[in-house]
Amino acid sequence: MMNPKTQNKVAIGTLYGIAGLVVLILMALLGYILVSGLPQLSWHFLTAPAKAFLKGGGVGIQLYNSFYLLILAMLISFPIALGAAIYLYEYAKDNWVTTTIRTAIEILSSLPSVVVGLFGFLFFVVKLNLGFSILSGAFALTFFNLPLLTRSIEDSLRTIDTTQREGGLALGLSRWETVTRVILPAAVPSILTGVILSAGRVFGEAAALIYTAGQSAPALDFTDWNPFNISSPLNPMRPAETLAVHIWKINSEGIMPDAKAISSGSSAVLVLAILLFNFAARYLGKRLYKRLTSA
Repeated sequence: MMNPKTQNKVAIGTLYGIAGLVVLILMALLGYILVSGLPQLSWHFLTAPAKAFLKGGGVGIQLYNSFYLLILAMLISFPIALGAAIYLYEYAKDNWVTTTIRTAIEILSSLPSVVVGLFGFLFFVVKLNLGFSILSGAFALTFFNLPLLTRSIEDSLRTIDTTQREGGLALGLSRWETVTRVILPAAVPSILTGVILSAGRVFGEAAALIYTAGQSAPALDFTDWNPFNISSPLNPMRPAETLAVHIWKINSEGIMPDAKAISSGSSAVLVLAILLFNFAARYLGKRLYKRLTSA
């Protein structure tokens, strides 16, 4: 039998090997996507509309739809997640009600995105008669994003020391004033980090949007800012094919002459956007932490 020192070295070596293998697989995947996709990127590719049967199309409308849908989904989901997290951690007692809520959050977070999309199709698209639209997609992404965002904000509130709550109450502040004036400002950096990371997850979502936001991208007139016009980029009731859905569509249909080039370029844009979300979360979190604390 091996002595304890040898067992320790073998265990550490195994763990390092597993970690290195995971990093190697991730780097190989990212490298393949970027090496095949970056040569396709250009200003024309990022701004031109897609072409179904001709070469030389771009992803301008799909890229805009992705950001617009992301902003709308975050505007809907963030206030709900913030309120739920504050209630669960700051106000709710540990009883069967909070246990049920936390269980529901866990179940919702484990649902496949296809199931969320089918629910969004039946409820928002058909039942509420919203049709295939940005609004339907935003509501579906809200259900998709709420569990992650709620847990992230709750964990941010949990990191704030209890003495800060006690100090606020000792100064004569109400519990609500303590939360809004003491706890939330201290938790802003980690809350912002969680919001940006969840935004990156939402930005790359495809399955839930296929059944809610649709698979078409009507031509947009960026000089028309009337949200009631179908050609307006601000219209939330128009169908909107996002970048992730566009990648799935062109690979499943195979009718685009340069489908491989468009797919590679779109994948590179998607990966770069998600990487940007992650780096921005770390950078802004550190900057805000230094600004709002004495550290």
